[in-house]
Amino acid sequence: MRSIFRRSSDRMPRGFELRTVEVPAGAERIYEEAEWRDSIVVIARGEIELECLGGSRLRLERGTMLWLVGLPLRALHNIGVEAALLLAVSRR
Repeated sequence: MRSIFRRSSDRMPRGFELRTVEVPAGAERIYEEAEWRDSIVVIARGEIELECLGGSRLRLERGTMLWLVGLPLRALHNIGVEAALLLAVSRR
């Protein structure tokens, strides 16, 4: 299986950019839809819980690929013991 981490000498294909978002262990990140616009997101390390506006939660683990636009979310939570790392790939 190929690693989803890229060496610093690698480049994204022309027209795309990679952004990393780290959520510390035990922390939450308030959901702002604009932050994720036009991005495919992969959980590269750890686990994330998505908290919906109604209070329900969905736990996602390493390797999950998702789209975080147009969802009724309040926050992203890291309930794990290590920092979670999200990779967001989008068009420039």
